[in-house]
Amino acid sequence: MNNFAVVLYTIFLPVFLGITRLFSPLHPKLKTFFRVRKGVFEELKQKIDTPPFSSFRVWVHAASVGEFEQARPIIAALKASHPEITFFVSFLSDSGYNARKNFPDAAAVFYLPTDTRGNARKLISLLKPDMLLLMRYDFWPNHLVEAKKRGTKLILAAAVLQKNASYFNPLLKGFYQSLFHLFDNIYTVSSKDTVAFRQIFRCERAETAGDPRFDQVLLRSSDTSKVDHLKPFYKNRTVLVAGSVWDRDEMLLLPAWSELEERPSLVLVPHQVNPENMARLYQELHNRSLAYLPVSALNDNFNPEQEILVIDQTGYLLELYSIASFAYVGGGFGVNVHNTLEPAVYNIPVLFGPRYHNSPEAEGLVAAGGATVIHDQRELATELKRLTGNTAQRVERGRAASAFVQERTGATAIIAESIERYSARRLTDG
Repeated sequence: MNNFAVVLYTIFLPVFLGITRLFSPLHPKLKTFFRVRKGVFEELKQKIDTPPFSSFRVWVHAASVGEFEQARPIIAALKASHPEITFFVSFLSDSGYNARKNFPDAAAVFYLPTDTRGNARKLISLLKPDMLLLMRYDFWPNHLVEAKKRGTKLILAAAVLQKNASYFNPLLKGFYQSLFHLFDNIYTVSSKDTVAFRQIFRCERAETAGDPRFDQVLLRSSDTSKVDHLKPFYKNRTVLVAGSVWDRDEMLLLPAWSELEERPSLVLVPHQVNPENMARLYQELHNRSLAYLPVSALNDNFNPEQEILVIDQTGYLLELYSIASFAYVGGGFGVNVHNTLEPAVYNIPVLFGPRYHNSPEAEGLVAAGGATVIHDQRELATELKRLTGNTAQRVERGRAASAFVQERTGATAIIAESIERYSARRLTDG
């Protein structure tokens, strides 16, 4: 691959990394980025040398947790039919790594080394992957090129080409086209993305599969045992679960909910449950004279009619939506709305703020009638009143949300079957 932009990237990246490393002590995130990658090859070698591995190896790369959730159902499907396949999982972000570092179906979970030619050669030599499954985006040229040189089959899954993305920049289009052409198969989220890959980037091997997150959220929704202890408190009640809320969400949600004559029971799930944020939230509730109880202190005297349940623990937001009559998803007054599929799968309508256009599933939910966009406190109060008092409309919008999810499942089977076919050929040829 001799694209001029790629050549420049390869030449100047080590210089850029050197300068960045010099200034990293002044920037906490940069400092963490370099710190966590110290010794990554030694740790990885220990993990790889320990257990026996199958003759077919799949390296899965995800930028962070959200992208990895798209890979999980694919891994689960392959493990179910071919338990002998070895998986390696890499992350770019420390949040992704920390959340899934103990993922049981992976022989090793590690930080992706910085994208130099030397690091790429070391990594591919260690992993010896038969296949690289890259989720959505996060393209690192040297790692991709080196894997391709070693005969690794490259698959891009859950691919999207958002409007105004850097891919379409005239100065970068050739760069990305060169990268896209390294992939043997590109599985897109929608037909619109497939057309863009084929017509704009001339990737004839692009085809529409859908988003595996729909399969993942449907799979996970079948088990709600984590909230069994909460279900008796909310039986026969109208319940609002506000998930992944930030302080800007609270500024609208709490006064809008407070002014309702008929209030739904409120379950409040902060995006961050660190001590500092929880102390701030508790003070905010106290200042508004709102009674609350942290779920960690739940007891038989809890009264959901008079108290807000505050979730000060992590790990079961999806299951919490199963006790909801409708949901508010946070983040839409910040950078971007959080996961809107998790409440939608439970047959309930969804509310969120105006910043949702980087989320195709949120856009789709709005278009399908399963979600409503909120712009201010007045609109939120109106929607809360409507959904609390109008059961028929709540049910109708909830069905639209659920149908949106159900109709988009199936991507996992398409991608997993492709990998199975290739692994069978590879093992036969080998």
